[in-house]
Amino acid sequence: MIIYGTALLAVCHLLGIFLGDLLGALLGAKTNVGGVGIAMILLICARLYMHRRGLMPEPTEMGVAFWGAMYIPVVVAMAAQQNVVSALRGGPVALLAAFATVLACAGCIALINRSERDVPDAPFGADADSNPKPGATRRA
Repeated sequence: MIIYGTALLAVCHLLGIFLGDLLGALLGAKTNVGGVGIAMILLICARLYMHRRGLMPEPTEMGVAFWGAMYIPVVVAMAAQQNVVSALRGGPVALLAAFATVLACAGCIALINRSERDVPDAPFGADADSNPKPGATRRA
């Protein structure tokens, strides 16, 4: 059922929040450090683990896919809970970290785009039998 995918997300989210709080305490930040990111990484790892072992039926995968599509709104909602104003008042380190993160992401995206091979697009709706190779005979 689709609800199992949502339950998997909930378990990953709770574990991510716990680990983020634990990481914050270890760093002396008294706040959650990367809990949502940890939760999403756990969700990806759990989905891959279950899918490889055949433990994830199609409806459960649909639930996970739904939350995968909701990734950005969930992250934005969770980030809205953070106190951005006090982080900016804390000094230029927050701004420097934000700019460095944006530059690192842009660099990674550029690197990934350059490493892809160009694959010619097939016409929409075409399959292997509808476009025979030159010189090949078509069977009915």
